[in-house]
Amino acid sequence: MDQTETVTEDFPDAPAKDQKLFGEVKGRDTCSIPCDITVKLLRDEKHSICGQLQQSLLAFGRSTRKLIRDVMEEQQRALDVLSAQVTELMTKVQTLSSEVQRSNTEMYSVKPVQSHGRDCSDIKDNLLSVVPKIPSGIYIVHPDNTDSSFEVFCEMDYMGGGWTVMQRRTDGLTDFKRPWADYIDGFGNLAGEHWLGLKKVFQIVNQKDARFQLHIALVSKDDITSYASYDDFRLDNETQFFRIHLGRYAGSAGDAFRGYEQEENQDTAPFSTSDVDNDGCNPFCSTGNITLESCSMQHNHTGWWFNQCGLANLNGSPDDGEQRQGQRTRILWDTWRHNRVLHEIKSVTMKIRRIATNN
Repeated sequence: MDQTETVTEDFPDAPAKDQKLFGEVKGRDTCSIPCDITVKLLRDEKHSICGQLQQSLLAFGRSTRKLIRDVMEEQQRALDVLSAQVTELMTKVQTLSSEVQRSNTEMYSVKPVQSHGRDCSDIKDNLLSVVPKIPSGIYIVHPDNTDSSFEVFCEMDYMGGGWTVMQRRTDGLTDFKRPWADYIDGFGNLAGEHWLGLKKVFQIVNQKDARFQLHIALVSKDDITSYASYDDFRLDNETQFFRIHLGRYAGSAGDAFRGYEQEENQDTAPFSTSDVDNDGCNPFCSTGNITLESCSMQHNHTGWWFNQCGLANLNGSPDDGEQRQGQRTRILWDTWRHNRVLHEIKSVTMKIRRIATNN
């Protein structure tokens, strides 16, 4: 008897090895789904899910497009309403603007601007019996025998008040390098640095039965004050280039307008600018060793009553800018000196006031 038989006999209940393996394979094949069927089921399921997803996406796309279309239509309706409202509002604004413009035209044609007086001296005299203290500030004046009213700055708390300011230089923020037309009409800020304008000054000082004093107040860099005053001041008209006429001098700064020599005298000189040259330099002027064609150009293109340049120009700059060779950019009043040293001027005010007449 061989070994196989022996093992079988020793373990009668144990199945043979081959039988066990066959049984296991047979059982597994019986409970499992074949692979090709599983693949087919999965493929069908995937196709079904994809189809459902595509249908959902299509439905979502249709609903989204409809929503966007509805929103855009609603916005368009709102824009149409807003556009109509804007158009209506613009029409009302234009109508109102036209009415306001017409009203202003009618108002100014019927009601001219009410002036406070003929000049600051006249304003002071008119208000003195009404108010105990008249404030300095901007007032409207209407000189006699003129068709125009204009604003001026009145100094009411300086040496008795009633001063009409015709020029002020304090900080150098206003550019005085100007052509003839600007000096004729005036420029700057009345409450600060400004030039009132030759036409306006002419209208004030040439009123009938009126005489005016010119007062020049100077302040140096070290806060020393001085002044020059002329008891009679007037201007010729524009055809005479606003030639200046000065009365007797009084003061502590010296008479720089007339200077020390006759050739330095600026009294009766016409006004001059860089573009309208009336300075008398024909063809040249000489100051020291310098030959000049234009006093205005030498004085930083400012306007003044130059006569072969002279010793005064209050329209120079109060700042400390460097002066080029042969240039005079600063405020000049050459007769105001201390121990023969010229004062550096940081501010100046030119003002005029009525003086008593014999009439």
